[in-house]
Amino acid sequence: MKSAILFSLAGTAAAFTGSSSSVHHRQTSSAFRRSDLYMGGAKGYATTMDGKKERVDTIKTLLDSSEMVFSVPAAALTVKQVSGLRRSLPEGTTMSVVKNKLMLRALDGTPYEAGNDLVVGPSMWFFIEEDIGGTIDAYNKFLKDAGKKETHNIVGGVIDGSMYDAAGVNAIGKLPSKLELMAQIAGGIKAVPTKVARVIKAPNSKLARAIKLATEESSE
Repeated sequence: MKSAILFSLAGTAAAFTGSSSSVHHRQTSSAFRRSDLYMGGAKGYATTMDGKKERVDTIKTLLDSSEMVFSVPAAALTVKQVSGLRRSLPEGTTMSVVKNKLMLRALDGTPYEAGNDLVVGPSMWFFIEEDIGGTIDAYNKFLKDAGKKETHNIVGGVIDGSMYDAAGVNAIGKLPSKLELMAQIAGGIKAVPTKVARVIKAPNSKLARAIKLATEESSE
């Protein structure tokens, strides 16, 4: 699995601003306004063909609105631990235990199909719509507080059609978001005319003298 990240994104912002951030933000879908948990153990209608199809459609909807997904082991977690983790997640992040066959069906034909190899054993999936860095930080804090680092570390994740291992997922969580990059670049571009104006107006500026000389020559 890949662990290298497109650090050129951060480099692009740094070229204008010389700084970066570590939190990802994207507009939250109205379909899932809070961090939600969907557990397994389906009964009744959920086990029928129609129920399974509906479940797959629900997961596909989550995938469509997600910027990134990652999976973790789902076994041996108490209700209290799961509830605490759910409450700690940022707005727009959904965590869901999905049966492997249904997850594979949902991934089929989507940009997240690269994550088929992550569908192993009982898994809990995180569908991150907005805050990638915040979600990864919240999960890592949960691992530390619950003493689950050895057994429930991130398995891997998918973003932009590529699959990453745990190290790659954590590295992505430290990158600035697209909106933050845009804001940094826009701020850098906005500052350029001001800086140029200051240089031109500066006393004894070589650039000012060159512009003046060029203007005089063109007018002759």
